[in-house]
Amino acid sequence: MNTGVGVTASALREMALNGLRQGDAPLAEQYFARLLEQVPDDAEALQFVASRHVARGDASRALAMLTAAVRAHPDHPDLLHQLGVVQTIAGDLTGAAASLRRCVDIAPNMFVARLRLGITLEQLGDMHRALLAYFGAVNSAQAEGRWMSDATTAPGLRQSVQHAMRFIDAGRRRTFDAVLQPLRERYGRHELSRVEDCLAIYLGERQAQIPDARQKPKFLYFPGIPSQPYYGTERFPWQADLQAATDVIREELMSVLAENRPLEPFLGEQSVEELQGHLRSSGVQPAAWDAYFFYRHGERFDDHHARCPRTSAVLERVPLVRIRDHAPETLFSILRPGTHILPHRGVTNTRLVTHLPLIVPPDCAINVGGELHEWKEGRCVTFDDTFEHEAWNRSDTTRVVVIMDSWNPDLTEVERVAVTDLVEAIGDFNRASEVAVLSG
Repeated sequence: MNTGVGVTASALREMALNGLRQGDAPLAEQYFARLLEQVPDDAEALQFVASRHVARGDASRALAMLTAAVRAHPDHPDLLHQLGVVQTIAGDLTGAAASLRRCVDIAPNMFVARLRLGITLEQLGDMHRALLAYFGAVNSAQAEGRWMSDATTAPGLRQSVQHAMRFIDAGRRRTFDAVLQPLRERYGRHELSRVEDCLAIYLGERQAQIPDARQKPKFLYFPGIPSQPYYGTERFPWQADLQAATDVIREELMSVLAENRPLEPFLGEQSVEELQGHLRSSGVQPAAWDAYFFYRHGERFDDHHARCPRTSAVLERVPLVRIRDHAPETLFSILRPGTHILPHRGVTNTRLVTHLPLIVPPDCAINVGGELHEWKEGRCVTFDDTFEHEAWNRSDTTRVVVIMDSWNPDLTEVERVAVTDLVEAIGDFNRASEVAVLSG
């Protein structure tokens, strides 16, 4: 048998890998060890030989090897992950947490490392950070179709994943209960009964009983209020002043368009392929949905307010939803000729969407829940975007409406306060878990 004497590093690696393919771990270890004589900091060889030491119960030797490996490769997530595992075996939980934390900072989608970080933090008694790590692990895994059931969970991880899910359920309930508790004490549980039901549905503790099958919120369903695609203007006294300002707002819009500066795509910068599931063109021009934001996700666009001061003044008088990092969302929505916004749904029925049409060429309309509405300049239309909806401009000129979000009028003032506090807390929690979780 060739012992590797005088053999190149690449040949030794191939012989080691061939040993692995044959299921001969001792042979693979032999060649990886020879490889390390030539390349002492080879990450792949260090990982494998260290794993063999662990398998033989020699954690201290594996620890020394992996510590040296991480020193040579400080940004190698697999080495950091393995070092964290061995540090746990050796009883160094603080060191293990630091290594695993570094690993997921570098490679956020390594959900098994996140799971082990959660386990380590729980053992250290850091329950809140353990909760965040577990939540991040489960969401990262499920985003890839893993950990959806026992069948999609590796047998060796099932018990830990099930524990993490129980920990998440209890921890999130505890976290969001703490948000609502001051309001319970101030207003009483009766005033918050629908909010309590809303939270239970969000946490998956009970099934949403939505009376209209067309309505499917993507994030937060608030029960006990009517389900309807459109709302009459009589529900919103402030719309009279908004409609009266149509000409003033349109004048400032025309000045913005006359500057011929690039506008921001409403859906962000995406390739043609990425936009295919969102927009479609029925004409010769590419589909385009542009925006001139006054607010987005609660962020104020000061330059745009200054550029359109009369529009800004009108919008600031509207009772917009104001939730940190989430709302309001207010803009000139500019739909180019031939553009079709494909069917989609919004995040929550706690707020409604209002359009003030400014420029409406023929053959432009919106369809909410299968009910068609043709915009008329200067006349507001308000709808619940948790119903599937779509819009199109089949003309050869641009269509522009002002979009704004306002509270659903069937929520009480106390409920609006509670929803604000709850959505902000959910957003903070999701961001702290370091994974993308839809939160309105």
